Amino acid sequence: MARFILALDQGTTSSRAILFNDAGKPVSVAQQEFPQHFPRPGWVEHDPLDIWRSQRDTALAVLAQAGASPSDVAAIGITNQRETTVLWDRRTGEPVHNAIVWQCRRTAALCDTIKADGFDATLRAKTGLVTDAYFSGTKVAWLLDNVPGVRARAEAGELAFGTVDTWLLWNLSGGALHITDVTNAGRTLLYNIYTGDWDDEILAYLKIPRGLLPEVRPSSQVYGETVTNPFGTAIPLAGMAGDQQAAMFGQACLKPGMAKNTYGTGSFVLLNTGTEGVPSNSGLLTTIAWQLSGEPVIYALEGSVFIAGAAVQWLRDGLQIINSAPEIESLAASVEGTDGVYFVPAFVGLGAPYWDPYARGTLVGITRGTTRAHIARAALNAIALQSRDVLDAMHADSGISLSALRVDGGAAANNLLMQIQADVLGVPVQRPAVTETTALGAAYLAGLAVGFWPGVEALEAAWSVERTFEPRMSESERAALLEGWRRAIERARDWANGE
Repeated sequence: MARFILALDQGTTSSRAILFNDAGKPVSVAQQEFPQHFPRPGWVEHDPLDIWRSQRDTALAVLAQAGASPSDVAAIGITNQRETTVLWDRRTGEPVHNAIVWQCRRTAALCDTIKADGFDATLRAKTGLVTDAYFSGTKVAWLLDNVPGVRARAEAGELAFGTVDTWLLWNLSGGALHITDVTNAGRTLLYNIYTGDWDDEILAYLKIPRGLLPEVRPSSQVYGETVTNPFGTAIPLAGMAGDQQAAMFGQACLKPGMAKNTYGTGSFVLLNTGTEGVPSNSGLLTTIAWQLSGEPVIYALEGSVFIAGAAVQWLRDGLQIINSAPEIESLAASVEGTDGVYFVPAFVGLGAPYWDPYARGTLVGITRGTTRAHIARAALNAIALQSRDVLDAMHADSGISLSALRVDGGAAANNLLMQIQADVLGVPVQRPAVTETTALGAAYLAGLAVGFWPGVEALEAAWSVERTFEPRMSESERAALLEGWRRAIERARDWANGE
């Protein structure tokens, strides 16, 4: 009897594979980095073959580590860096160009044109997204218009488009499956998240042939199976979701009003809004959270904070006031507070809910008594306060009040930061026993599809808290902190605009 679910976690700088047992615990992990390509300033690319090879090799390595055979695997689930765009030849499987990575800004001018045409309102109404180079649609248009011969081949039906989930599924199935799931489709800027179909009006505007696009399926469903190479046997391919949605599912945020925050370089906050897609008037994205086979689509509001862990990296590498990122906890804990210092880490502008590209990093409130410890504590405060801003915007859009926040990602290991987050929000912060939530979400989606877990109730029961951080701050302290933060934000905003 199959004992494991294999999760493939394909990220921006590395590919990982994790084998999970039926208790939802990781049994073995393998990771492999792959090269990043920067052909011009602001451009970011990956070789799709590097993505495939590194993911294949980690999958085989994780089985070898566990002493498991492919026949021990009940199903494979995939989670992936979202929005990254691949075009390939349907017959040979050869990419026609490097993958254009979600970070790439080469289509910013096209996005400006879309806004000037007023078409951005149509995109917002249908896709729940803002018009930005971040998303896949303008990347596909760029490839069609700028790679010689690609448009003619696409219109002749010779090429296939996919985000990374689709590219991996294609290769795992030996070219038999050209499929994406609703979460990844919903990040392309081409998919109507309310009607559940590729949108002909958007495709016509961007001049993208519908025949390029994959079939859209639920996030949890048996799509097909692996070919004998590379595993030597057929394994069901049964779950897919973009990384942030997979993390939300892995955190068992299964009911409306439940939210998770992933603390990485930036941080991503997602709030489950149930079967209703809530349009945002507060600078958030309306996105598909997941869809289980035969069930309605579940929606979420998503807010991105550009700089979270990267603020700590700057203290280490830029100011050099710490030698390693974990040092910030003890340094910040050596003082009771910031002594009135606020740090707004708007190094690349501000993301949700401000969306101010001209904001810049700001340290305010400095006196002769300010020490590196106060600045370190102000950096942790900033991470928590930015997340509070996003959650306030979510409340304004949805009317949903947060009862607790589930956390994951590297910085979630920082106990002081998690306590500050609870204090700033005024609700408990829950850190799970299993922090590999992105891969776990992909495993859960695949496992549900093949009956490895009987239902979502089993996933809720399996989710457990390693530690809960209860708010300790008084209402008056919190109000004063938030008022100071708002003043600091105002001083950071529009700084690079020269006005």
